[in-house]
Amino acid sequence: MFKGTLEEHGGIKIIAMDTITHVKEEDSGHVVLSASHGGTSAGSYGLKYPLAAVFFNDAGVGKDNAGIAALSMLEKAGVPGGTYSHNTARIGDVRDSWEHGVISHINDAARKNGFREGEPVKEALRRFAKAKGR
Repeated sequence: MFKGTLEEHGGIKIIAMDTITHVKEEDSGHVVLSASHGGTSAGSYGLKYPLAAVFFNDAGVGKDNAGIAALSMLEKAGVPGGTYSHNTARIGDVRDSWEHGVISHINDAARKNGFREGEPVKEALRRFAKAKGR
């Protein structure tokens, strides 16, 4: 299972992990890209520490929007969150997510921070980290 820093901009790291269960206290204040689904269990991990932003795989969205349920949980806490399409990146493979993921869904906190659906994950997270690190 991979976990590592992909980039750092002004002290803000973009931390990638194959599973959100690897999020740790030292990730606080940084951007997390996870290859986990964006369901409620993943949302609980995304809220465990104060992250700058967190993105997940949409897992095909699923019944009753189960694959993106974390977004409303993050929104309530004011955390920018989003998902990238399962059609663009493999679930469980964060390197593929970084290289090929395209944003499919975002919460309002993410929208207010300049994230947009249809944008490559890599470009969006890089821009956000640079802005946050100024």
